[in-house]
Amino acid sequence: MSKKLSSLIILGASGDLTSRLLLPGLGQLLDEQNERHLQLIGAGSADWSDDDFKKVVDTAFTAVDCTGPSGDHTRTTASYVNADVTDPLVLQRLIDSCDAAPAIYFALPPAVAVAACKALEQVKLPAGLTLALEKPFGTDVASAEALNAQLARLVPENQIHRVDHFLGRSTVFNLLGLRFANRMFEPIWNAEHIEKVDIVYDEQLGLEGRAGYYDTAGALIDMIQSHLLQVMAVVAMEPPSTLGADDLRDAKEIVLRATSLQGGDASASSRRARYTAGEVDGREMPAYSKEPGVVASRKTETLAEVTVQIDTWRWMGVPFTLRSGKALAERRREIAITFKKANRVPTGLTGTEHPNVLRIYLAPDKMSLELNVNGPGDPYELEKTQLEAMFGDGQLLAYREVLAGILDGDPSLSVRGDSAVEGWRIVAPVLEAWRADEVPLDSYKAGSDGPAKWTRIG
Repeated sequence: MSKKLSSLIILGASGDLTSRLLLPGLGQLLDEQNERHLQLIGAGSADWSDDDFKKVVDTAFTAVDCTGPSGDHTRTTASYVNADVTDPLVLQRLIDSCDAAPAIYFALPPAVAVAACKALEQVKLPAGLTLALEKPFGTDVASAEALNAQLARLVPENQIHRVDHFLGRSTVFNLLGLRFANRMFEPIWNAEHIEKVDIVYDEQLGLEGRAGYYDTAGALIDMIQSHLLQVMAVVAMEPPSTLGADDLRDAKEIVLRATSLQGGDASASSRRARYTAGEVDGREMPAYSKEPGVVASRKTETLAEVTVQIDTWRWMGVPFTLRSGKALAERRREIAITFKKANRVPTGLTGTEHPNVLRIYLAPDKMSLELNVNGPGDPYELEKTQLEAMFGDGQLLAYREVLAGILDGDPSLSVRGDSAVEGWRIVAPVLEAWRADEVPLDSYKAGSDGPAKWTRIG
């Protein structure tokens, strides 16, 4: 059986994103798909030879135990060009050297990626060309719309992959399976039964040398504006007719269009904070304002929390709170769906009635359901118990899923252009209020749960 031919060009191949995330994900994909014949071409600013790039590829593939024939072919045939990736002549040569209509992955800083897209307007592009871009997709509504228009001049929308590794197949499909394949959940997945939804992505990591990007973005733009709003859309969407790209992305977009800040008040519906010096999991961490490359006067937040509402019949009155932060005591990556309490507990049952909470954890993917049961001691006393289950194989790297969609021409799990714009629209009032100092910048000690006066969500 003939192998499937694919060509992948990575612009920015000498950068950290490529070696740390893209190549290991690619190695996993090729190890699984031995019918694929992949031509890998890297281009970047580092003065590398083909052999230098092959060593980076080999190291990444070895780390994920990629030993199959497809992986071996890519290890030995990978090539590299040291060139200005915003030069139309360079881009034309790269595309012309491909065995098949390539996918171009922009592993570049946002401004350079925009310049490279501009250069592609002067290049003869083959039918079937695929473009893959990392976030952020613009810096506000206007710039996101302009970037969408620029990309539309190059290829059709279904050949544009705005990458969100949070939307890996396992994460999305686990949510869809849990909701729509279980009769006990879908009938109560609405405002009549659900009190609130909290989506949390807290990290123990600090800045980790990313000041150049992070200090101009902060937690709100880095995580909530892009990733967590997309996760929320999957949790809240109506049942799609199929799992095809159009149906899935239409369903998410409908949710985002109906989303706004709770009460329309940016000051009341958002909180921000920044970490001070402390200890996280045995590591001493300096205050964020003292991290190399940070401009303290920018007041960049390292912990952000925003509460939104979704104005549909299903979710009217249910607050969705999105939170993400760095240098915190606990690594929390979860969706917590809190159900309303029972209408009435029979007289005679004692103890505390806790709300039922369904927790869906990300990386590793698992779930737990908190229930009230009669205790083992006093049969009349309520106690809380927890049912747990694992989802699928939690060992697949997020970028394995990303690259599978890109190389197979399936944009189901990428962010559509209109959804990227909606993300900026939703957070725009918060950004404006924060820049005007209408919301205080609180502080928390690195290694703590956040500011002491904040109520824990989830």
